[in-house]
Amino acid sequence: MSTLRSVLAYVALIAAVLATLPGMAFLGAVAVSMAVSLGWRDMRRVPRGVFAVAVLAMAFAFGRDPGLVEGAAGNMTRLAGLILSVMLLSSVLAGSRDLQRISSSLFSGKPGTRYASLAFGTALVSVPLNFGSVAVVGSLISERIRRSGDSAATRNSTRAVLRGFGVSPIWSPLSISVALTLTLLPTLGGAQLIGLSLPFAMLVLLAGFLWREPEPQLETGAAADTAGAAAWLRFGGIILGICIGVFLFSHVYEFSYARSVTLSCLAAVIIGWGLSFAGGHTPRPPTMANVSNELAIVGGSAFIGSVISAVVLGQVNGNMGLPGWAWPVLAALVPWSFFMAGLAGANPILTGTLIGGILGPAWPPGAVLGLGFAMVTGWGITAFGTPFAANALIMERLTGYRARDASLRWSLALSLIALSAASAIAAGLTVWLA
Repeated sequence: MSTLRSVLAYVALIAAVLATLPGMAFLGAVAVSMAVSLGWRDMRRVPRGVFAVAVLAMAFAFGRDPGLVEGAAGNMTRLAGLILSVMLLSSVLAGSRDLQRISSSLFSGKPGTRYASLAFGTALVSVPLNFGSVAVVGSLISERIRRSGDSAATRNSTRAVLRGFGVSPIWSPLSISVALTLTLLPTLGGAQLIGLSLPFAMLVLLAGFLWREPEPQLETGAAADTAGAAAWLRFGGIILGICIGVFLFSHVYEFSYARSVTLSCLAAVIIGWGLSFAGGHTPRPPTMANVSNELAIVGGSAFIGSVISAVVLGQVNGNMGLPGWAWPVLAALVPWSFFMAGLAGANPILTGTLIGGILGPAWPPGAVLGLGFAMVTGWGITAFGTPFAANALIMERLTGYRARDASLRWSLALSLIALSAASAIAAGLTVWLA
């Protein structure tokens, strides 16, 4: 059964790569649905609920307008392919010696240095590894808790990892948040969005220094297997190569941003396998049998959001008839909408699809940067500040710290300040550019 789930996941990935061919969107959606169904007994409650609602949305779409199903299936396949390619890349890179050394190095040094290393290091490692970065770096904290017990150092380290990963949706060119935002807002340039969101993400990480626990100014000592400049350069080269690939696929070949990320990640995996084979090792594709939860959340949320946004957009016909002052108000509310929906357990993919799908076509064309910035910043703050985010649940499993404490209680003040700043900037951009 697990072998069949893995095969279905790879079929969905191939369908996403060949999405422009007739029937591939439906093939990918069917493969995702079958993989989720076969893994149903092992899935968590929230992914089950999301996918159950997606099935209801499909039944509604068939009854209302079968054409809605085609668009939703295409959206489902594209985003499922993106998350599968990133997870495949994560699986391939996770066992590399360079990554193990880099992760170990992040945990050494004085308290302030260690916090900065973990926060900014996790943000960087999250670019190609996505959730894998939380598992890799978080396992070091877990091991320290096992050896030395709970301490201010381990709690601060947990804060750093959650915040480091949490800001990656704000700026990472490979994140599903940026890909979805650029897909839903096709007139918005990726460089334009990231050029504004990256400084904001770095400021959020720096502000995190103010919300740490005091701990003794004792050095932890260097890790036994630390990373040198060569390891960082090789890892940075992988990230740079993937980003260049995304740029070429999206600008030169004019593929969608989600498909460009999928192709770039796959190219990095294939090149890595080729180098491994040339070195005398026979690479084996990792199993993808354990991705049912991710496929249910990503695919289900993409399907639901596509159906709902299409129905609502059909009612308003792309023209909401709002006065000029309403657009900056809406821009200011978008980050808070992500956060409040996250507190209620809604996945940001669903929130983002609804907001981008409904507001995007009606937004003042010149001011689309304000909406895009509001979406990615709201997504990122939700990722590190709400207890139902996947990274918070992973850290809870690794460290034993309750997600409600580690994400919500420990970072609430930072989240509220970041949300206020994001709202003000998004509103200001909308007023300025409209």
